[in-house]
Amino acid sequence: MQKNEVKKSNGSNILSSLLKNQICIPLAALLLLLLFNLIMDPTFFRITLEHNSAGNPVLSGFLIRILDNGSELAILAIGMTLVTAASGGQDISVGAAIAIAGSVLLRILCGSNSRPETIQAPIIVGFLVSCVAAMLFGAFNGVLVAYLKIQPMVATLILYTAGRSIAAWVNNNELPIVNDKTFTYFGSFIPGIPIPTPFIIAVACMIIMALVLKFTNLRLYTQSVGINGSSSRLNGLNPEIIKVLSFVILGICVAVVGLIKVSRISSINYSVIAKDIEMDAILAVALGGNALSGGKFNMAASIIGAYVIQCLTTTLYKFKVQSDALPAYKAVVVIILVVSSAPVVREWFSSMWKKLKLKEVG
Repeated sequence: MQKNEVKKSNGSNILSSLLKNQICIPLAALLLLLLFNLIMDPTFFRITLEHNSAGNPVLSGFLIRILDNGSELAILAIGMTLVTAASGGQDISVGAAIAIAGSVLLRILCGSNSRPETIQAPIIVGFLVSCVAAMLFGAFNGVLVAYLKIQPMVATLILYTAGRSIAAWVNNNELPIVNDKTFTYFGSFIPGIPIPTPFIIAVACMIIMALVLKFTNLRLYTQSVGINGSSSRLNGLNPEIIKVLSFVILGICVAVVGLIKVSRISSINYSVIAKDIEMDAILAVALGGNALSGGKFNMAASIIGAYVIQCLTTTLYKFKVQSDALPAYKAVVVIILVVSSAPVVREWFSSMWKKLKLKEVG
């Protein structure tokens, strides 16, 4: 009897700790979506080895599609999490900033001719220049937020409004095309590697950020500024610098996503590229259980939240939901997930579980 009681107690403690864990909600949401697809159509999990147009073997299937398309959102979620934690607000200009970064990259690769036979500069040079451009625009947003005390959504509304026009101006309103096969590898597959390159890039970004958070004080500084900027200043931190830095890091993430986006089609469509991706990035942070008012954050939870959103999108497309109705279905599910991941709701579930345990003991 005592052994059974100990086992029950241990099981209850484990479940209680899981409910309190921030990463529990996005994981549960992902498992529910996967379970739904398993029940409705088990072929959702089928992964096949096929050959692409270049004749190279590549993995194909809905799960691969989720990893491929969700990687862009996961990379953005890394930067958006830091911005949210430090500033207590969100950057709604990342879609327009991706258009600018992609346009700058194409400008460097194509030069003055929008359709050159060969690229005019190494791809790494074009990417680094686009990184600098994205970081500058990120710093611009950060200065408005940190030093001019403008609300993040209002401050980033400037670039959100003008960004796509700036992107078109960079290339004189032309649509440059890169005629280089190696450039397409960043948005598709590297010959001999059947895993989508965007997923490999996303994993690399995750590893780099994990190392940065582990071996530097970025997490501590960001959370301190987000929780209480005045107190962090008394402890020797400069809240303004930390906030600007978070926007600059988001700028780097934007440049990486811009590279993937333009690489997919070897060109750019200024009005369509990364359209509404900023909303999904914000939702990924929220689904991760991170407070949108700033402070403590869980980077892994945000990344899982990004793949939850992509899994939801892929599921809706799979079941042939009309494109004009897709946002409505998506909004309903996301609202449920966001409410479920709210700290107040998690505390309520935890308290209810404790009451049930007390009744069982009684």
